[in-house]
Amino acid sequence: MSKRVLVTGGAGFIGSHIVDRLVEGGHDVRILDNLDYQVHKGRKPHYLNKKAEFVKGDVRVRKDVESAVEDVDVVFHEAAAVGVGQSMYRIGYYVGVNTVGTARLLDVLVNKENSVKKVIVASSMSIYGEGAYNCAEHGLVYPKLRTVQQLKKHDWEAKCPKCGRDVAPVPTNEEKPVKPTSIYAITKRDQEEMCHSIGKAYGIPTVALRYFNVYGPRQSLNNPYTGVAAIFSSRIKNGNPPLIFEDGRQSRDFVYVTDIAEANMLVMKEKRADYESFNVGCGRQTSILSIAETLAKLYKKDIKPTIVNKYRAGDIRYCFADIGKIGGIGFKPKVTFEEGMRRLVEWGGKQDAKDRSEQATRELLQRKLVEE
Repeated sequence: MSKRVLVTGGAGFIGSHIVDRLVEGGHDVRILDNLDYQVHKGRKPHYLNKKAEFVKGDVRVRKDVESAVEDVDVVFHEAAAVGVGQSMYRIGYYVGVNTVGTARLLDVLVNKENSVKKVIVASSMSIYGEGAYNCAEHGLVYPKLRTVQQLKKHDWEAKCPKCGRDVAPVPTNEEKPVKPTSIYAITKRDQEEMCHSIGKAYGIPTVALRYFNVYGPRQSLNNPYTGVAAIFSSRIKNGNPPLIFEDGRQSRDFVYVTDIAEANMLVMKEKRADYESFNVGCGRQTSILSIAETLAKLYKKDIKPTIVNKYRAGDIRYCFADIGKIGGIGFKPKVTFEEGMRRLVEWGGKQDAKDRSEQATRELLQRKLVEE
């Protein structure tokens, strides 16, 4: 049965793919997006689905939210300021957009008459901090963030919190305690916890999807605070080597954007998802170095990444998803890493890309958030 759906941040990278999938499914879709300058330069992107209603507005502005939720059955809350590094010095902005923006949405849902029957919120793997690890002596452990003293020695590996030995990464499931290590991560935890709290209190089924590292077409190649695949693409397209912190062996779970959209479609329909949080990834760890090397090869550029052998404040070592929980209600990623990267480069080859990553690094350096 078709639904009337609101997608906040629906002009963005992930939100726009959710919009497309909803339209394809026959739903009546409204987009609320402020066309943030850093991402959109204040203009509607060309890929915006013409069958969706577009409303320019801001989740921080009550009247914009009130009008956006009128006659809506389901809300996909994707609107957020994205970027770990930038969040550590644009603190008020990130808290305002992510935490306060979500509070504004929830305040409207509980204090103004509406027909919303489900809320799906975009959470993030960043809320975990470090991933889960196995210690040869103590089994499953959850290390804290590596100390500056350790990182200054260029000792990159996570340590057992009980014996101090190196530990091996294992898939991270939803039972791992959350330990956000950046302002961005803290605000994503805020979004998730506020939505669950209000959803349970008022009987509004709420689902939080903890996205791992999402990549694919429409991710801005001009925003140096977006995902690593887009940042590296911009560097390579401009003939510059990707800059990799630490030793390049740190790894993440990279999931293609259409698989993220499918996960959202699943939990919209599936009652077993109500009031739950789910990892959404591919369940495979991929090193940052291999991302850079794969992209250079696919772009047919003879460029080797520069491993700077320095640390950034708040970075984690390893985190990849255990997707058994969402798999239990029917999710299975369809796009392989190899195919996803090929599609990313096929799209990226046709896009303009301004490489601003060195400027972004200088801003972090000025604030002593990266090693000099």
